[in-house]
Amino acid sequence: MVAILHNIRSLHNVGSIFRSADGVGIDKIYLTGYTPSPLDKFGKSVTQFTKVSLGAEDFVAWEKAKDINPVIKKLKADGYSIIALEQSPRSIPYDSFRPRKTTPRRGHGANQKLALLVGNEVRGLSAALLKKCDVIIEIPMRGRKESLNVSVAFGIASYELTRQTPFGGR
Repeated sequence: MVAILHNIRSLHNVGSIFRSADGVGIDKIYLTGYTPSPLDKFGKSVTQFTKVSLGAEDFVAWEKAKDINPVIKKLKADGYSIIALEQSPRSIPYDSFRPRKTTPRRGHGANQKLALLVGNEVRGLSAALLKKCDVIIEIPMRGRKESLNVSVAFGIASYELTRQTPFGGR
């Protein structure tokens, strides 16, 4: 499982997502658009980031890409299903999505390769980007607020997806 963080503006949110990604066993994080990276333009650690991530960026592989489209194209070519976490008329509850088994390998059914995509804290993901996704999941809200913080939502969804898809440990 990999993650794509698109146009997230807050260093704190990105750092928190890195920490959750390490906890859940995410293989790689793609930082797309203007999502900040753990390093500044001189290659030095960003203090605001590392305060929240607690060094998770040293354990989770990551890649910065300005344009998200080649990232999605490459992941799809590599057999990943793109799972957007967004409120949409097409979305399904996050806990009803069931990863499928793929072609058996070496006598075992392999699990579906997933790429969890999250977007901007205010605007979310564009309709054009959602069209490129295989599935859209959302976390149903029961209170008066209509959404969760992106890093909290990422943590909930990523743990649910990995609970349903037993990955080999890192």
